[in-house]
Formats: sequence, structure tokens, C-alpha cells
Amino acid sequence: MKRRNFLKSTAAGAASLWLGTSAKASSFFKPSAAGKMVVISSSNGLRATGRAMELMQQGHDALDSVIAGVNIVESDPNDMTVGYGGLPNEDGVVQLDSCCMHGPTHNAGAVGALEGIKNPSLVARLVMERTDHVLLVGQGALRFARAHGFKEENLLTDKARRAWLHWKEKRKDNDWFPPEDADRDKNGKAALDIPFTYGTITCLGLDGNGDISGVTTTSGLSYKIPGRVGDSPIIGAGLYVDNEVGACGSTGRGEENLKNLTCHLIVEFMRQGMSPQKACMAGLKRVVEKAKYMPRLMKDNGRPAFNIRYYAINKAGEFGGVSIYGPAEYALHDGKENKMRKAEYLYEWKK
Repeated sequence: MKRRNFLKSTAAGAASLWLGTSAKASSFFKPSAAGKMVVISSSNGLRATGRAMELMQQGHDALDSVIAGVNIVESDPNDMTVGYGGLPNEDGVVQLDSCCMHGPTHNAGAVGALEGIKNPSLVARLVMERTDHVLLVGQGALRFARAHGFKEENLLTDKARRAWLHWKEKRKDNDWFPPEDADRDKNGKAALDIPFTYGTITCLGLDGNGDISGVTTTSGLSYKIPGRVGDSPIIGAGLYVDNEVGACGSTGRGEENLKNLTCHLIVEFMRQGMSPQKACMAGLKRVVEKAKYMPRLMKDNGRPAFNIRYYAINKAGEFGGVSIYGPAEYALHDGKENKMRKAEYLYEWKK
């Protein structure tokens, strides 16, 4: 698809697949001997891994494919963790973060605190391809998206608005109150279901040329301070790709990834010879160990008061997924079967 047609399609729907320069760039790299293809994603990414593998099997570049995969989730109003329908910040505004990284060129693009654009991963891709920068944020990112024909729209669905309103009404530090007939249980007591999420989908792909790329996209921490940016748009924190080694993506508490640049660390562990599974677990343990210096991040039993998950693949097509708390799963397509896999975890989740 030519670039001018891509820009027209983003104006129309902002969720079409661009098969542009990355596919050309990958031809400069020799394909792997095995030609094995793998796509891995977070637990909300089974549709993403299916779509990405379908495109890679048609010969498309890994980055084109994984972005097309996460676009499905970004555009789904029923998924309250990503894109359209994502839970808003404390002011009721949906702010989105995303980044992508293209293995063959080692190039990257990202957007942070982007409002009004349901597919931030496509804007991150354009930052990579059409600017000399890696990260654009806030109004600057929005103006850039507008300039490239993206349609601005209200991302706050009624479902997400009601969840935000319930959250706001339940807080003790404001003057908002729920209506007297607000959701009540069988005993007549208020029973407001207030969803909370760290958000995020990440998707990594190894294509038939032996090239690796990845994308991470999120609506971020629900009810966050306006302007808060987590790890998802930060290269090395929420995503990192080295085409000679492998890739890692993450979901969960972004602040701890920002402090540790854990996805980069995990790729470096793989460079040293660790399998993706062992590298993910080593990175996870590093985060937990460092968190112990902050008492507010730990429970009374000495375990983390937060969760993080890592997903990784290497050049040989090996993969791994881990979580601080489990049971946990991740989505994986190995070229033959698309299904959920069990992730290794440190602690069993108990309420």
C-alpha cells in the first residue's frame, strides 16, 4: 500500500494496515534457516496473535502484522484497557500511550497522553517513519495525528463514563454522591462495581524472514492523574526489540518498569544466553527486589502490592511469559495453533 493511500485510509478509519517501508527494510536481512514464525501477546491478545500470524503467513513484515493485531483491541469498545472504551483519567478523559519498535532498522516511535485518537499504535508508527523523533506527547502528538489525517473522536464510551462516575462518587475526598437507587445488592446496600486496570496490550512477532518487531498500546492506569505516562510508550521499559537477539513487552504497573527499564534488561539477559522464559523470570525478580526499598509498594506479608507481567521471544522462535501473581496466561500463536498458555508466576493471587 502506498503511503498516500495509507494516509487516506487513516482519515477514513485510522485502523487500516500499512504495508510500507518496513517490509522493504526487512529484505536487507537474511531469513533464518528454520523460517519459524511466532507471535506472543498479553492475555487480552488472542485476537491480535491470530491476526498477526495470518498476515505474517501471507508474507507481511512482523511490525505491520503485530500493529494490525493490536488495532483490533484498540478499536474494541468492550475492552476497557486499551484505546476506544479504555478507562479515563481522574478528569474523565481517555489518554492513550503506545510505542512500536522495528527490529530490522532498530527504529522506534511512540506517543504519550494522546487524546481523541482510537489507534495510538498507528500514530506511533508514523512518528517512527515520518519524523526524526521517537516520542511525541499530549497536544503535540494530537496535532501530528491530525496532520496525517487521523479522525479525532470521543473515546469515552458510556460504559467507561459510568465506571468513572461511580469511582468519583465513591471517593471520600469530594462532594459527589451516587443516586439513591444506584446499583444495589439483594440487601439494598450500594454495590457499585468499579473496574480498575493497569491497561495495556503488547504483541511481539518473529516473521518468516527471521525479523522481530513489537508494539505496546494502552489506556494506562485507570483514573490516573491527568498527564501521567506509564512505561508503555517508553522504549526499553514497556517494550524493547533487538533483531539480533529477541524482544520483550510488558503489562502491569508501569512505574516499576520505568525505574528498571526491565524489557531492555530481559533482552540483555537473552543476549547472555538465557532462554526467554528464564530471562523474563530474572527480570521479574529484579523488579520485586528493587520494590522492597519502597514500603508503600509492599504488602504486610512482604510481597509486592502490584502485579507485572513480561512476554518475550528470541531469534530462534523460543518464547516465555511470567507474572508476579498467578494463575496467569498469555496468548501465543506458534504458526500452527493460536491459544492461551500458562505463565510462570512467583506468588499465587489471594484476595
